[in-house]
Amino acid sequence: MIKIWKGGRTLKELFISIDVEADGPIPGDYSISSFGACVIRSPENGFYRELKPISEKYFERAASISGLDREKLKISGADPAVAMKEFDQWLKEVCGSDRRPVFIAFNATYDWMFIHWYFIHFLGHNPFGISGWDIKAYYAGLMRKRFWWETAKKAMDKEFLSKLPHTHNALDDAREQAEIFQRLRKKALAGSES
Repeated sequence: MIKIWKGGRTLKELFISIDVEADGPIPGDYSISSFGACVIRSPENGFYRELKPISEKYFERAASISGLDREKLKISGADPAVAMKEFDQWLKEVCGSDRRPVFIAFNATYDWMFIHWYFIHFLGHNPFGISGWDIKAYYAGLMRKRFWWETAKKAMDKEFLSKLPHTHNALDDAREQAEIFQRLRKKALAGSES
């Protein structure tokens, strides 16, 4: 098991798959509509929240992808500060005292920037820190791909793809990503043993 050193003690890493649905290209100006997270090795252990918008700005196309109604989110969505506090608490529970969460996403640059901004803005800290693995980059390194387009799901080797549908429900998609990452890790670890 991979371990890191923190504050005089060694912590194991716990991989957390995260998916974000947002109504625009950058956090702050635009809002997270929903996000989902699950423990990679036990994806049934998940977290999901739909959030109230934080601004009036949005792109119609981006807002429509999740299938969530922005006007309904203004009423029934969770307060972002409360949701991030609950997410932080969930991470503490699944990590326990001896693990540190590591952010895993399919195109992590997008998902991470939203989660990071919301954590810093609403809680003042990000439990993931700057840790994160991008599944696309992991695949490119493992399979020696030379171009970014080769890391799209439609171009990936089928052995790594999940049988779960990509629904744009953030928790469903986090679980789909978890399965892809587990398959990639299995191949990577098998390769390191030979």
